[in-house]
Amino acid sequence: MLPAASPLAFEAFTDPNQLRRWWGPEGFTIPSLEFDPRVGESYRIKMQPPEGEAFYLTGEFREVDPPNRLAYTFRWEDPDPDDVETMVELSFRDLGGSTEVVFAQGPFKTEARHELHRDGRTDTFNKLEDQLSAQS
Repeated sequence: MLPAASPLAFEAFTDPNQLRRWWGPEGFTIPSLEFDPRVGESYRIKMQPPEGEAFYLTGEFREVDPPNRLAYTFRWEDPDPDDVETMVELSFRDLGGSTEVVFAQGPFKTEARHELHRDGRTDTFNKLEDQLSAQS
């Protein structure tokens, strides 16, 4: 549940300036971002962990239906052997001042990789919730 109407929640996922503020696990920053949220267009996000080298994720937008649905592919540029490209699908349901977001990602090659993504996603959604709360 996000503390914003669905148009604002959807915009948080498609506006590069907002995305920079909340994308990634706690402590990560986004030094660069190429992002064109239109069907068939791509994105590339440079993620910098608190320590160590940056890494990149990339993908292509498959569905962009504001403020209802967003779908895109997700893959690491330099993947571990157990990484594969996944599909991310988000559905937004306006509840009058807040938004229910249904998130699905997969398939994953291993359960360990799925857990790693789930943990990172939990941090990411907590940061997004904090950002949207601060805006209201």
